[in-house]
Amino acid sequence: MAKEANELARPASSLLTTDDSVLILIDHQSQMAFSVQSTTIAEVANNTAQLAASARLFGVPTLLTTVAESFSGPVFEKVTAELDDDVVRNRVERTTVNAWEDPRVVDWVLSTGRKKIVIAGLWTEVCVAFPVLSAIEAGFEVYFVEDASGGVSETAHRASVDRMVQAGGVPVASAQYLYELHRDWANADKYNDVIAIAKKYQGVFGVGIEYHQDKAARGAE
Repeated sequence: MAKEANELARPASSLLTTDDSVLILIDHQSQMAFSVQSTTIAEVANNTAQLAASARLFGVPTLLTTVAESFSGPVFEKVTAELDDDVVRNRVERTTVNAWEDPRVVDWVLSTGRKKIVIAGLWTEVCVAFPVLSAIEAGFEVYFVEDASGGVSETAHRASVDRMVQAGGVPVASAQYLYELHRDWANADKYNDVIAIAKKYQGVFGVGIEYHQDKAARGAE
């Protein structure tokens, strides 16, 4: 019985790991943000920053891509602050609406040798849906981060989510991404960093962490 349990106590192959996936952040820029109505920009920026911090902590290859920066503006500072300087400096500035139609983006993905792609961006119905659908058709497993993306209306966002799911895209959330990479609290070398990201970006749970840490510090006095 114990042997059977040990054989079954394994993660689903669909779960993301630090060595089988990449992260692509698309057009988290100020001009694109102005039209988002499906959620608040503060929430999108916060959750995208959490994605960036999580990928950086676990060494997940990350690509930042923008469109027409002279018109669309800079990437959210909260996001770039969590990315390695090389990721920001080597971002792909596109003319294509669909990031997947820029050969540099596809070449970057191919260069990693990884088959799982995690995508977030603005807007959901364009800059997320188009590359998600394209990458799925190209043979990749594609996950899209719903709470780090936003559409020009709730209807537009929801219709795009439904379309991506129907095509085989997998919706995930930013906090889920962090814990999916971490997986085990016994990983002591990452424990404090994971807690720091959760405290910074996970709202009420972050407040709870702050309370616990303060309580523990007072108890040690």
